[in-house]
Amino acid sequence: MSRFMLDHSPVPVLVVDEDGLLSYVNEATEKLLGYGAGGMKEMSIFDIAPHRRPDMWRNTSDTLKRTGSRTLSSDWRAADGHMITVELHASPLEYDAKSFVVLYAHDTSGRQEAQEQSLRLARFDTVTGLPDRQMLHDRLQAEARLALPQGRRIALVAIEINEIQKINGSLGYALGDQLLLLLTRKMAAALRKSDTWAHMGSGEFMFLLTDDGQLDDELALQFSRQLVETLSGPVKLDGAVVEVSCGIGIVVFPQDGDEEPRHALRQAEAAMRMAQAMGPNQICFFTAEANAKLGDKLARAAALREALSRQELYLQYQPQIDLLTGQVIGVEALVRWRNDLFGDLAPDDFIPIAEETELILEISSWVLKTACESAMRWQQSGLPALRMAVNMSARQLNQPDIAGSVEAVLRQTGLDPHCLTIEVTESMLMNDLARVADALSALKSIGVHIALDDFGTGYSSLVNLRRLPIDMIKIGRSLVPDVTAATQDVSITRAIINLAHSLQMKVVAVGVESDGEVALLVANQCDQMQGFYFSEPLHEQDMLALLRDKKCLPQDMIGRKGRKRTLLLVDDEESIVSSLKRLLRRDGYDIVTANSGPQGLQRLAEYEVDVILSDQRMPGMTGVEFLRRAKELYPKTVRMVLSGYTELQSITDAINEGAIYKFLTKPWNDELVRGHIKEAFQQKEMADENLRLDREVQDANLELAEVNKRLQHLLAYQQEQINREESSLTMARDVLENIPAPLIGFDPEGMVAFMNTDAEELFSDAGNLLGMHVNDIKLEPLAALWNTCDGLHHDITLKGLAFRAVCRPMTGAAKSRGALLVLMPQSKEALPSDGSST
Repeated sequence: MSRFMLDHSPVPVLVVDEDGLLSYVNEATEKLLGYGAGGMKEMSIFDIAPHRRPDMWRNTSDTLKRTGSRTLSSDWRAADGHMITVELHASPLEYDAKSFVVLYAHDTSGRQEAQEQSLRLARFDTVTGLPDRQMLHDRLQAEARLALPQGRRIALVAIEINEIQKINGSLGYALGDQLLLLLTRKMAAALRKSDTWAHMGSGEFMFLLTDDGQLDDELALQFSRQLVETLSGPVKLDGAVVEVSCGIGIVVFPQDGDEEPRHALRQAEAAMRMAQAMGPNQICFFTAEANAKLGDKLARAAALREALSRQELYLQYQPQIDLLTGQVIGVEALVRWRNDLFGDLAPDDFIPIAEETELILEISSWVLKTACESAMRWQQSGLPALRMAVNMSARQLNQPDIAGSVEAVLRQTGLDPHCLTIEVTESMLMNDLARVADALSALKSIGVHIALDDFGTGYSSLVNLRRLPIDMIKIGRSLVPDVTAATQDVSITRAIINLAHSLQMKVVAVGVESDGEVALLVANQCDQMQGFYFSEPLHEQDMLALLRDKKCLPQDMIGRKGRKRTLLLVDDEESIVSSLKRLLRRDGYDIVTANSGPQGLQRLAEYEVDVILSDQRMPGMTGVEFLRRAKELYPKTVRMVLSGYTELQSITDAINEGAIYKFLTKPWNDELVRGHIKEAFQQKEMADENLRLDREVQDANLELAEVNKRLQHLLAYQQEQINREESSLTMARDVLENIPAPLIGFDPEGMVAFMNTDAEELFSDAGNLLGMHVNDIKLEPLAALWNTCDGLHHDITLKGLAFRAVCRPMTGAAKSRGALLVLMPQSKEALPSDGSST
């Protein structure tokens, strides 16, 4: 029987004698190596393992006798000549005064191939098929070891193609990879066979140039110029034409630095960054300036590692103001670094360094926790709840279960999730939009708000914006116009605001610094602002003082309800202006005057004007030109012309464009002018009221949607808890049912509430005990145990069987009350002779 099982075992087994001859081979071995039945009878281990030396086999056998079994790897030759990688378990065997080695084999060829494939995937870029950074570093180290003793030089050329990331973010990764592969093929055609190159990621390549002769700057520069010529210019991509540009950095090792090859990689990248800063298609050699910048960067990185432990990081807070009420409704937490060597550093001076390492995760976590603690501390001091905005890094957003991490901080600090805003930058959307959307949706589901920072400065599309759970967008300083801004700039800002409102998002303007900027933002219905106009970033104590003083925007800047009707009169003749003021003052208007178009624009920035009445013929800027400009900057104003000159074409065009509400002629009829102006104010107030109602409806819809989302999240959480408790209950019942001992549960009154399978079998002849009182069961030991319920072990006899019993009350976290009785079977001899309880 044993021989039969061994012959048919699925594990290949060989028995080899001291001379290496095969004494036994089972069917699995013959099948593995491709031999027929009995085809290996006269063979030796050296026939299938050609690397084994006959003169060393006996030593192998003797070693096994001393050390016992061991596991090793080997390559076996099959019948057709191909090699098979096997893992062997070798054991010594003594039989009939002879020594043998028993080999149990396991075919690992598939695993070997998988490992090699895994290595290829790990060390080569999947899109271009080129080596990665680590492989290039290994090759550089090897080349340097050969070049340094021979006095030869090596050149490293770093190149970054600017359009790759833009295409990834705007048109998707499929087209980005298509462009990357196309450009890779173009560059390959320009290379020599001796050159080594690698794709470092995101459109950045590194070339390693070696030469048997003296490689110099001129040769590296010639090669780089050839790359620029190869890459630059238009490329057709899926029906579109893409203009490709790049930046190239060169370092010649070791002449441009020390004799440490790994530093050369960073130096080449530093030169490449300088080339990018110079403009498209620039080439830059690594210089002393670049070396100094790199050294400073490395020194900052080293100091930054100790910043948290030394408590060198701190937060400042910049207020965010509601442009409808003028009040502070939130703050943004901004991290700062004060170092003894580098002084006070703004985020731009150290956050990029942190983002290149894992330090950004530690810093981001500290910022989130510290900001939440501050917000909670302010609320506990009696201040109203404000929304705390915290910037989230790309690495932090990429962390698994980022929503769970944020939720844990909120629970730890006690801050309401609706008092926290997570800000992400538009550039973060360029990398794996689907994953970013999932992460933001998870954050949104716990109740925090999501803001998109630097909107309009990156490459995200409107489709992407619609797919993301964004509550507000922040427009940067470059998109915050004032009265001197070009019409197109104002139009872009207004379009962004209208777009956000149509998507039920609010807009926050960042970097606001002047009255004119505030006026234009209010006129274009921007929701919130922050900037030096109201307050610079403040330390916590200064921020608390600002909040306690209830600082807010001047009411005349935000156009609070109840202000007087404001009329702007624009005419270059003082007498006309004076006459109109006398005529219209009786109607109770707040009248502002200007003597030219530019002065009128200035007045519009200083006052919130409802109606404009302008002359047509004025030096420098006609009335129509002025009112066109006013329409672009302040579209809610009602604009009229009062003139004795009728330039029919320009007036008609202005009316058709909506720049002019009415055209009045000089000389005028006093009552008609008063009537038209009164009608214009009524028109303006009706439009304002409609706008106010529309915004209230939008705000109500937003709040309702937020409440619905919170309710959905709460219901989902409660359902998850119910499912978890049901699963736990089912598992607990199954466990109790399968405990190999009788188990009985009593309610607080002594009623039998539960019996497991063993208990039902033990008391099967007593009928159904469920619902009976323990005292009604004709088994005295049970009643005694329940009445005692002391949690101690007692030896009892029931139905002629010995048990060790324990009855204890159910207390603690359990919601159920009562007692649990466990009967553990014992051998009869284990009981005292009288069968009493102990």
